[in-house]
Amino acid sequence: MRPTVHDIAAAAGVSLATVDRVLNQRAGVRSVTREKVEQAIERIGYVRDVAAANLAKSRVYPFIFILPAGDNSFMRGLEAQVRAAIARSPVERTSISIVSVPAFNAEALVAALDEAQAAAPAGVAVVAIDSPDVIAAVNRLRAARIPVVTLVSDLPGSQRDHFAGVDNVAAGRTAGSLMGRFLGGQSGSVAVLAGSMLVRDHRERLDGFRAVMDQDFPGHALQPVLEGQDDPAQVERLIDDLLTSQEGIAGIYSLGAGNRGLIAALKKRAGKAHICVIAHELTPHTRAALNDGLIDAVLNQDAGHEVRSAIRVLKAKADGVAVFGAQERIRIDIFLKDNLPFEQDAAADTPLDRGSNQEPAQGEED
Repeated sequence: MRPTVHDIAAAAGVSLATVDRVLNQRAGVRSVTREKVEQAIERIGYVRDVAAANLAKSRVYPFIFILPAGDNSFMRGLEAQVRAAIARSPVERTSISIVSVPAFNAEALVAALDEAQAAAPAGVAVVAIDSPDVIAAVNRLRAARIPVVTLVSDLPGSQRDHFAGVDNVAAGRTAGSLMGRFLGGQSGSVAVLAGSMLVRDHRERLDGFRAVMDQDFPGHALQPVLEGQDDPAQVERLIDDLLTSQEGIAGIYSLGAGNRGLIAALKKRAGKAHICVIAHELTPHTRAALNDGLIDAVLNQDAGHEVRSAIRVLKAKADGVAVFGAQERIRIDIFLKDNLPFEQDAAADTPLDRGSNQEPAQGEED
């Protein structure tokens, strides 16, 4: 016979009300008492049917997504996927709110995280900035027993519960391999365009890219990193200045956003020698640039999968149940002109989803 909440109460020497508070992660239980209940649960082998319990009491999960504001096509696509999740809220029993903060602004992000803690949601998903103050704010959320998932850019120095994003070192290494092979025997240096070195995903992509270029393609020196703050106008000026002042640029690796500015600068070079360009995120702009031959390859991450993964993980953490790691891995897609997927919405300035809201079976990749 399966153990019940009555068995837990008897084994821990507490009331049923106390057991209910511990199982539902509510306040009002001393840490020593909570530990006694948790030990009793483990000792008697109690397994809770969380799905049935939540369905019976119509539990709704309040989640907060903290996203950077600004003119970043990928982030706006990510926000669109969160809004799609909001539209599914009645079915998925979620109540999702979006908080926008200035991009690359650690102080504003800390304030948003602290405000989220005060709201006591069931979980927080955040595009992180790697700074000590942000790490401390995430740890304050976890100390308050609020699960945290980082999106796109990780914060491994924190106590966050999960990262929903690609392996950015592997993404950078992939870009390096593509760059070196595309350049072949061509001579010349390679420029690197980033948004900001404040975010870990950009640093990790650079680390992976540099490692492959240094080891396998040492004949192509890397130019100092240009930081365009993911601002198309600023990126266009930086690339214009670079190509005007520097000769022998053979390749450009755009590891962040602001690709509209990069594309605009490249269009001005009509009739000049081709520069190999590797970029990230398949948007209508990078798709058009692939078709026009201005960009050679695009590395893409599925924003829809990342948002759905974050919600699944936050639900699991709120319920105290296991996360299926294989289902939550976000893969890196490589697009060339020759394998572009069907264009669903050429007018929308958002990353192109692969067209499915269905999730993989447990243990399979999305």
